[in-house]
Amino acid sequence: MELNKENMRKIRELILFTALLIVVLWKYEEMLEVLGYVRHLIFPFLLGGAIAFVLNVPMNFIERHLFMEKVRKNKVSDKLARPVSLLSVLCIVVGVLTVVIFGVVPQLVNTFGNLGQSITQFIPHAQAWGGKEVFHGNKEVVELINSVQFDWDKIVETLIDFLNNGAGNMLNSTLTAAKSIISGVSTFVIAFLFAIYILLQKKKLGIQAKKVLFAFVRRGRAEAVVEVSSLTYSTFSSFLTGQCLEAVILGSMFVLAMTIFRLPYALLVGIFIAFTALIPIFGAFLGCAEGAFLIFMVDPMKALMFIVLFLVLQQIEGNLIYPHVVGNSVGLPSIWVLAAVSIGGSLMGVVGMLIFIPIVSVAYALFREIVYLKLKKQGVDPRELEV
Repeated sequence: MELNKENMRKIRELILFTALLIVVLWKYEEMLEVLGYVRHLIFPFLLGGAIAFVLNVPMNFIERHLFMEKVRKNKVSDKLARPVSLLSVLCIVVGVLTVVIFGVVPQLVNTFGNLGQSITQFIPHAQAWGGKEVFHGNKEVVELINSVQFDWDKIVETLIDFLNNGAGNMLNSTLTAAKSIISGVSTFVIAFLFAIYILLQKKKLGIQAKKVLFAFVRRGRAEAVVEVSSLTYSTFSSFLTGQCLEAVILGSMFVLAMTIFRLPYALLVGIFIAFTALIPIFGAFLGCAEGAFLIFMVDPMKALMFIVLFLVLQQIEGNLIYPHVVGNSVGLPSIWVLAAVSIGGSLMGVVGMLIFIPIVSVAYALFREIVYLKLKKQGVDPRELEV
């Protein structure tokens, strides 16, 4: 091998990488501690970046439609475009949170407050209904159902003991809990302020990031990084927009349909399904389980009616709404969407389910581009292979 400048540079990089790898493997426990400390330090800024990304999607929409190119030619309008758009988005977020806190939370608290009473009233009715309607004529099953007894005094006593023990443990760890709350609030405040700064200075920060990238990376690689970053942003923002829109549509459909069929908890169940529908594929079924349980405590037949209604609306959503609203935004075949949700859920839980679809979509698009470039270099027309 000829020892020219390029080969010498590669050898130096290989030696440096090997030395770092040896240090990491030798002192891996210390390295894990250092990484944990670094993660604790940068977490507020990572959270701020995530908040900025989410808020930037509606903010861009408002900027494009409220402050068009003709309006932004005015210097005053151009300077006001970003702050006004950000303030509008924050007002929308505060409005949604207000509706949830004052409209849904009281109903939720009242529902769970009456749940114990509903259960005590429901069990005798369920026993009578099961004996007369479901297992009519089967004396052994009817006798078994009627023999089931619940000692509610014992259950309440056990619950009180559990709460007392829990309260004692909570009092012992009050200082720890207070520290955790203060730490969480301070982390959120730092993240929120960082997100506001990013959103107000995003154009300037983008230019600075490009300058740094092109200064330290070769032009071809820098352009590739910019292209991949642009594809990643557009894919994530399109997926986020489509998923939120699909969740709002599905929740509204449930509120309207449950109101028409006079099913209880229409608003509560509709909002809960809208939130759980943000989790791709499986999310709406979590909302269905919660809604079916609440309605079952009131009337088992209405719960069965709700499940049938859910299956009908789910078919409409899955075949008509989701493919057009979300499916086109990520450009993934259905099998890859299912694989992304499964792998993301296994690795990172609910967060993984949300972010792995756009991640796989970006990887799928990049791999497709690489395949087409390879085919072009080899002089193969992709359309010939589709025959």
